[in-house]
Amino acid sequence: NQVLRCNLNLSKKFFFSFFSETTVKSEEVDKNGEPLLILSVPQIKIRSFGQLSRLLFIAKNTKLKEAQACIEANRNPITKILGLDYNVINEINEDSTLLTILDKITKDEDPESETKVKIALLLKQLDLHLLNHSLRHISLEIRLNPRTVKNDIELLKKFSGKGEQTVLESIDYTSDYEFSNGCRAPPWRQMQGEICYVLVKPHDVEILCLTCSNEGVFLNGGKTDDEGEINYERKGEIYKDLVTFLKEKSAVFSENMSKQEVRFSEEQQKEKDQLNEVPKEEEAAALHKASNASHRSNLEKNQINLGKNQMTKRLEPSLNWKTTVDAKEKRRLQRDNLEEKRGGRLEKPRPSILPGRAQLIRRSIEKAEEVISESSSESEEDEEPPDHRQEANADLPSEYWQIQKLVKYLKGGNQTATVIALCSMKDFNLAQETCQLAIRDVGGLEVLINLLETDEVKCQIGSLKILKEISHNPQIRRNIVDLGGLPIMVNILDSPHKSLKCLAAETIANVAKFRRARQAVRRHGGITKLVALLDCGQNSPEPAYLSLYETRDVEVARCGALALWSCSKSYANKEAIRKAGGIPLLARLLKTSHQDMLIPVVGTLQECASEENYRAAIKAERIIENLVKNLSSENEQLQEHCAMAIYQCAEDEETRDLVRLHGGLKPLASLLNNTDNKERLAAVTGAIWKCSISKENVIKFREYKAIETLVGLLTDQPEEVLVNVVGALGECCQEHENRVIVRRCGGIQPLVNLLVGINQALLVNVTKAVGACAVEPESMMIIDRLDGVRLLWSLLKNPHADVKASAAWALCPCIQNAKDAGEMVRSFVGGLELVVNLLKSDNKEVLASVCAAITNIAKDEENLAVITDHGVVPLLSKLANTNNDKLRRHLAEAISRCCMWGRNRVAFGEHKAVAPLVRYLKSSDTNVHRATAQALYQLSENADNCITMHENGAVKLLLDMVGSPDQDLQEAAAGCISNIRRLALATEKARYT
Repeated sequence: NQVLRCNLNLSKKFFFSFFSETTVKSEEVDKNGEPLLILSVPQIKIRSFGQLSRLLFIAKNTKLKEAQACIEANRNPITKILGLDYNVINEINEDSTLLTILDKITKDEDPESETKVKIALLLKQLDLHLLNHSLRHISLEIRLNPRTVKNDIELLKKFSGKGEQTVLESIDYTSDYEFSNGCRAPPWRQMQGEICYVLVKPHDVEILCLTCSNEGVFLNGGKTDDEGEINYERKGEIYKDLVTFLKEKSAVFSENMSKQEVRFSEEQQKEKDQLNEVPKEEEAAALHKASNASHRSNLEKNQINLGKNQMTKRLEPSLNWKTTVDAKEKRRLQRDNLEEKRGGRLEKPRPSILPGRAQLIRRSIEKAEEVISESSSESEEDEEPPDHRQEANADLPSEYWQIQKLVKYLKGGNQTATVIALCSMKDFNLAQETCQLAIRDVGGLEVLINLLETDEVKCQIGSLKILKEISHNPQIRRNIVDLGGLPIMVNILDSPHKSLKCLAAETIANVAKFRRARQAVRRHGGITKLVALLDCGQNSPEPAYLSLYETRDVEVARCGALALWSCSKSYANKEAIRKAGGIPLLARLLKTSHQDMLIPVVGTLQECASEENYRAAIKAERIIENLVKNLSSENEQLQEHCAMAIYQCAEDEETRDLVRLHGGLKPLASLLNNTDNKERLAAVTGAIWKCSISKENVIKFREYKAIETLVGLLTDQPEEVLVNVVGALGECCQEHENRVIVRRCGGIQPLVNLLVGINQALLVNVTKAVGACAVEPESMMIIDRLDGVRLLWSLLKNPHADVKASAAWALCPCIQNAKDAGEMVRSFVGGLELVVNLLKSDNKEVLASVCAAITNIAKDEENLAVITDHGVVPLLSKLANTNNDKLRRHLAEAISRCCMWGRNRVAFGEHKAVAPLVRYLKSSDTNVHRATAQALYQLSENADNCITMHENGAVKLLLDMVGSPDQDLQEAAAGCISNIRRLALATEKARYT
């Protein structure tokens, strides 16, 4: 339509190698007889794509420069290519249809209109492709800005100061003056992208002078000595931010930062959230300003804005739904992604790592009331699933576009059209993610939720059927909560229509998979209404004799139980279910034979049984009997949930007895033989583990050959199963007969092999099991031969206190029953020092177990001398002022043993350990009395210690214990009194001599 004009970058020499004249015209002409190309070096005029293509072909390696020069010289290339008519398209309303646009273009009956439309579409697609390509590259560039740098520095200041736990000693700006743009660098340095200069003093490095710029953070030349000016020259690599730089330069910063990372990342997130809270007016003004600048840009890519009509919507789905979610809800969505469906299930910890600019692990620390209201077993999806957005040029299936057309009928049609559209939409495979996202992307969720508030039951049912299907998608269920769908569904639970109640309850069950959704159900009174639904299914006959009306009642109750199952993953909801009278209703439903009903009922009970109040109520309602009965069901899922419920309840001794009395141990033992279903196997082994805590149950399991089966499960099983299997064997091996069975079945080696794992719960259980087996001398020989003692000793370095304590307890029988225990202990390099240093722990269980281990180690005189040199006496003395009876007993035994070397008796007195020991005699635990009396007897060999005991009233307390039926206690008490009396007589005699 018009001429493209530009100046060539090709040299004259290059030009004359092709043409002999300075002015060249093409032989091809247009309909008016004008040549399609006129070349007059260096200017060129082109009227067709063919000539333009030939020119770029001639340019060869410089064709990119030539194309760029052409675009820059023609400020409005689209208009020159397609004509002035295309200027009008920008004025067309975005709701205009394709017909309106085509009519606008073809009103003059231009025969080339079809070609123009195709070219326009191609140019639009090219424009979008180039824009997306550029954005991908731009997003990879990490650039700092003054506000980000300032926030980082302020955060680091909060964590800096004197003390070993701080990340830095100090961090300060070199200049106090801040320009209006937030920079502190001089203006001539700001022109080079520099923001500010910072003096940082780490704990282990000299003062660093850093430059923070748009490109990142780097070390500069520092301040000059004479004038104090900064040497701006860069002296090293550029790092993306301050934290990354300091982690690289300071080991102490890196170590302390890893300890403070949770608080730091939380503070950092708060700062980010504040930055994101920009008023909508400012956003609109910024967008308007940006659009004006873009309009004046050289490229002016928006000259063909075909993206605002129906034609472009086929290329790029609408993202208008995003406007319905405000910034606060988006931040709340980020807090929701730390949970997974492990509630009530035996889970293994899974780290959840969120990417951040400082690459710190961000753990969600909720508000106090949220922590109280949500149970520790509650969880959701570990990670927020990626928010799938279909790109403009994505190859989408036809269903995507068909569903979007149906959503438009939902928006604008009458009642009949709405029902037909809902029915048609239901015919699609809504389990397919593409179909689910198609509904969301075009704003269908808002329409479906709005339909729930109508008075038309058919529309409500159709909408709920679709929402029930698509709410299996984690993104969709979060969108439903964001759009306020849950309160509407809760209100529908009061509807007289049973079909509506069922659908609403099932949809709630799907949506309430994360914390915020469960809170919304509770806050809008949903728990009480869901419990009321359980009343519909009471006293229903057997499935074969149900009428249609009764079948609907049972279905309502089933859906109610399903929703309660999802909601019962939080402590507050469990309490709400109990207060609403849910336990008696669940107990009655448990007596039914409807398989579909039993699974959600047992699942709800399983979740709730983690709370002590529920366990008491479960016993009172005689629920255990029905759980045991359903263990014999043919439904594997029902068996799994019944076993899991027993696992939760069997923490209580009375419940363990009830399981045995109702015949539940035999079906549990028989289910061990079915190893294909790992989830069920984990639940069954968990139930056996907890039931094995009672000795009577262990005898029964031995009768049912369960111990041999458990040994066979020590290999080739997932960790969830192994934790329970080893826990059960640890309880069973407390008895001699069972230890023999484990050894004969070859169970020692797989147990020792498990000592090299990293799972905390598994290590705690396996150390207990190995320790129990070590009581048998024959088993101890096998453990020693397999290097099991060394593996146990290495676990004393484990970061988890439970593992340390369990390993120390297991070492006690190993040392007692080893052939040459003293030499074995000394063979572990640094082992004795490690044990002594564990006395500095803050964990009472670790301290008690280590004291018990020291008691056994000190039986060897040479080892006692070594641990004395390592300072065991002052460390034991420091622990004397404790009220924990378990620690008191083992501490007294350790002190008693350690008194048998050198002048340790005197040292204990000098370190003030005697007086606190006397107070132990007032304890109500006989074991503490015996250990304390033995320790005091050893300490009373020293005259100063006898005086201290007498001053603290030990004689009267010991006299009472001389009459104890415990012979060891009698002898120790009498021996101590004898030593005190002997000293008194010697003193009296010396006075009169």
